Amino acid sequence: MTPRPLRFFHRGQITEVNGLPTTTTVLQYLREHAGCTGTKEGCAEGDCGACTVLQAELDVDGQLRLSNVNACTQFLPTLDGRALLTVEDLGTPEQLHPVQQAMVSCHGSQCGFCTPGFVMSLVACYESHQATGSVPTRQQLADALAGNLCRCTGYRPILDAGLKAFEAPPQRLHLAPVEAALRQLAADTPLDLPGFQAPQTLAALAAACAATPGARLLAGSTDVGLWVNKQFRELGPLIYTGRVAELRALKRSKGRLWIGAAVTLEDAWAALVAEVPALRELWLRFASPPVRHAGTLGGNIANGSPIGDGAPALMALGADIVLRSSAGQRRLPLEQFYLGYMKNALQAGEFVEALDVPLPGPDWRISAYKIAKRYDSDISAVCAVLALQMKGEVVRQARFAFGGMAATVKRAAAAEAAVQGQAWSKATAQAAAAALAQDFKPLSDLRASEYYRLRVAQNLFTKCWLESDAGQPLSVWRLPT
Repeated sequence: MTPRPLRFFHRGQITEVNGLPTTTTVLQYLREHAGCTGTKEGCAEGDCGACTVLQAELDVDGQLRLSNVNACTQFLPTLDGRALLTVEDLGTPEQLHPVQQAMVSCHGSQCGFCTPGFVMSLVACYESHQATGSVPTRQQLADALAGNLCRCTGYRPILDAGLKAFEAPPQRLHLAPVEAALRQLAADTPLDLPGFQAPQTLAALAAACAATPGARLLAGSTDVGLWVNKQFRELGPLIYTGRVAELRALKRSKGRLWIGAAVTLEDAWAALVAEVPALRELWLRFASPPVRHAGTLGGNIANGSPIGDGAPALMALGADIVLRSSAGQRRLPLEQFYLGYMKNALQAGEFVEALDVPLPGPDWRISAYKIAKRYDSDISAVCAVLALQMKGEVVRQARFAFGGMAATVKRAAAAEAAVQGQAWSKATAQAAAAALAQDFKPLSDLRASEYYRLRVAQNLFTKCWLESDAGQPLSVWRLPT
């Protein structure tokens, strides 16, 4: 394959880059090479949002998609074939973008360090709602800004600005040149740099994995990026999954949902919630929009963190994990994939192809809970998804999956057995809670003590029963709109 430079659309034209290390972040490129210093570095781990930029790409249907992502954790080669928009691409001092003008009018900025990131997230929200002719509620704005932190304004004037931007005449981003450039870039050969490959087909990915033993698969880099930024690790050869068309497939067929390993967290959760509305709160609290737009559900599952929020939901739904190598395909129930702390059943040359999720019928009751110190964009102390298949008021089958309670995400076998064949009642919920002590001996760490984890996990069974009690159901509290 003939080598070619990295190519992406930036500042009104197709930009070519050669010679930079493959782990150069988009943020480093902007500030140190492109002279675009409006984008700031705050945490360098995807938490604060000061580095938020917009990324545009053509989706699997060939439609232009715009999303806000963190520049600090994205490696520059992943921009190949895409477009990058920063705060410099918005208004001018003479003609501010409606979001910028609203931030001025509402005094939404004080020190100003976080402001460009807030503006970019608000512009992403603005574009999304202008496309549908809608105006976001205050809660929707708060959810859209979950990945942006500010220590000065207390958020009220920023939310005011988000609403005020819609009072002005619409001023959409001019994206026709972006789309034209992306269609031109789509004809490029697959990117193959020293230490970085970006195959575009499933067969090519399998061949690359077989030919490069020890290479690290890279998806959204929302976790791997921290290994470089915070731990200063050398990653070795990288094989990027984000350009493989088959891994971006998301389809519903015969009562099952197929989620390709490169489908973004945002798209995967949206599809799951469309089928299982009870997972909505877990979706909104799973990291932040910029992280969900970059990260993938397949990467979250393959990473295998015991505090990852994807595995409990999929495990409770009875999902299979589909694995692929040059030798072919195999599948496992997800609960059999994790062998120990950060250890899984992947064999040499094998990678995650998809998650295959059976969709619950009307006889299933699903409850999902995330317990964390911070409401938005925080790592779980406990994540629980409780699934009950009912025959009348009797439990036919139970799948209780917990994260944060053991070295891996796992099902609570004793608690499941305690409810099997029993009428779903307060007493049954209490029996499940008592049995949970046989399933887990949680650790104590900076997020929660062993006692707290076990106690709160047990209490979730009572909450589940109260929420499902037709006589006096509970509702989840949300910020008034």
